[in-house]
Amino acid sequence: QVQLVESGGGQVQAGGSLRLSCEASGTFASIDLRGWYRQTPGNERELVATISPTGNTNYADSVKGRFTISKDNFRDTVHLEMNDLKPSDTAVYFCYFQTRRFIYSLDPTRSWGQGTQVIVSA
Repeated sequence: QVQLVESGGGQVQAGGSLRLSCEASGTFASIDLRGWYRQTPGNERELVATISPTGNTNYADSVKGRFTISKDNFRDTVHLEMNDLKPSDTAVYFCYFQTRRFIYSLDPTRSWGQGTQVIVSA
C-alpha cells in the first residue's frame, strides 16, 4: 500500500501563486513516475505535469511556462509550483505516484492523493 498526503491548496487571485506538495509513504521499492493531475466538475482528470526519476519533466500545454514540477528523492515527495494562476486553473489537484512494490515487480502500483482544491478568482 502507498499513501499520498497532499498539502498547499487554497484560493488566490488571478496572477497569484500557490505551491502544492505531496509526500508518499508505505511499501515500495522504487518510484517510476510522480505527477500532478487536476479535475473540474463534469470533466475527466487531466494531466498537469509529471517528473521521472531522472528529472525529465512533462507539462500540459496550458501550464507550460507557469508551473514547475519538482521532487525530493530523500523524502519521496513531489511539488508543484504554480505561478501566474488563471481562473481556468481552478480545479481539484491530485498527486500521482507510480511505484514498484519490489524491485522485480512487473506490474506498477498507481496511487492517488486525496485531492486538494485550488480556486483562482478573477
